Amino acid sequence: MARWHQQQHPSTRSAMTRQILATRYLIEHKLDAGGFSTVWMAHDLQERKDVALKVMISGQEDGEICIQDLILQTVPDTSHLVTYLTTFLLPGTNHRVLVFPLRGPCLDYITIKDMSMATRMSAAKQLLEALENLHRAGIVHRDLNERNCMWGIVVLHNLHRSAKYEALDRPHKQIIPFVKLPKQGELVLRMKIREKLRTEEFYLGDFGLAMRLGDPKTEGRPPMEFCSPDRLHRKNPSLACDMWSYTVIFARLYLGFAPFPAGIEDGVIAGMVRQLGPLPEQWKGQYIWPEDAFDSWNDQGNRPDPASNLAATIAYFHPDADPNERELVHSVLSRGFIYCPEKRLTAAQTLQDPSFRAIMKRYGC
Repeated sequence: MARWHQQQHPSTRSAMTRQILATRYLIEHKLDAGGFSTVWMAHDLQERKDVALKVMISGQEDGEICIQDLILQTVPDTSHLVTYLTTFLLPGTNHRVLVFPLRGPCLDYITIKDMSMATRMSAAKQLLEALENLHRAGIVHRDLNERNCMWGIVVLHNLHRSAKYEALDRPHKQIIPFVKLPKQGELVLRMKIREKLRTEEFYLGDFGLAMRLGDPKTEGRPPMEFCSPDRLHRKNPSLACDMWSYTVIFARLYLGFAPFPAGIEDGVIAGMVRQLGPLPEQWKGQYIWPEDAFDSWNDQGNRPDPASNLAATIAYFHPDADPNERELVHSVLSRGFIYCPEKRLTAAQTLQDPSFRAIMKRYGC
């Protein structure tokens, strides 16, 4: 997540724990922070339940509220989409606060490394079903990555405060030095959600970059290792872009690692070419950073490296899987990792794909 700038309003970057906002929301912990918002865990004193408060930088909230309103109006099933409940202005400021249901940990290596494959594949299926509902309404997420996918969290609002902090740990705070603030501020470390608090439900959230298919294109794309190669070659956002990102997440859940990590030599595109073969010849010269492109990426004489192609990657990260399972996983990944977006399977097609269904059946999903 991008770091915070000193110019931001202090209430969005300093400690708010134990404050009550809008005479209703008692701030209890910090969930996350990014370039455009901070998310706090709060207890809704009126509804007597825990929620998440997303405090936005002024001017950033209108687009997200509009697209979320569209999702609520047009998506047939939002049960696995994290949409806002209500909104209010932070007292004395023009910072908008969005109120969300409280959700659990995001998808990352530490979270999934000890999970059973059944839990991982259940998450993959739930995420695909959520994405299919979004796509059926003609909405592109555009920022599908591990930070926007999360498990549920057990109900805590019925616990006494001391018992709740015993489950979550108390917020770790540090005085903000060398910054002149209207009142003393504190930096707060984000909350770590323990394994025992996670539920099996899986959700898709953060619609800040989402758009209706066909609307004028705006800036923004997922992190490099989740971004489809067509978007990195100046193609318009599409439902197929989300499907590439979803396939990366499926691989992340199954293998434990993203297949095209940003830190590899020559970058993400080089990793794609080594595993999948050359990019389309007609894409040459269209890479968003032309000074970093290589002619070899589009050389149609190149072939995937047998030592690091998709099949070899599956075998390396999941050596305990039997050959039939590896073939099923290879089939799912190879149909999602197709350079031409028009040829990728849709979310609805993937849900009905025999290989995908066979993997889900193996793990009871």
